Amino acid sequence: MKLNNLKDLLIHELKDIYSAEQQITKALPKMIDACSSEKLKGAFQDHLQVTQKQIERLDMVFEKLGEKSSGEKCKAMEGIIRECESMMNERADASVMDAALIACAQRVEHYEIAAYGTVCTYAKELGMKDVLDQLLRTLDEEKATDQRLTIIAEEAVNMRAER
Repeated sequence: MKLNNLKDLLIHELKDIYSAEQQITKALPKMIDACSSEKLKGAFQDHLQVTQKQIERLDMVFEKLGEKSSGEKCKAMEGIIRECESMMNERADASVMDAALIACAQRVEHYEIAAYGTVCTYAKELGMKDVLDQLLRTLDEEKATDQRLTIIAEEAVNMRAER
């Protein structure tokens, strides 16, 4: 895909995000299985459902733009997930593994926050209010997930891992 203008770049970045979200839906069940904290398990299960809704929202955005969602592979997310899978293969106490999984999940969230923030800026610049509204909803969800993970880490998981 040749990038001739900001709209082309927006579409390119949306395809990258779409690929990232698809990869996350495959990684989260493994993370759910690897954690011992019920709160963390619940957060990951909730995030899986939210991610599936975000993919549906992206499908609507692509439809509004008259574009297909396929064509890009998010290599950054692939790397982050590969690191997470490597971490899950480490021998670790259950509480330490939970802390490590939160760190992995927050890397995912921070990448998504950066990616959605960027496409929101592009959509705003292009005057695409409908697209912007959908992307802002997802950006808010990503920030909320990151905050929830921080709370779980600070209130329970990190203290257990410290012992």
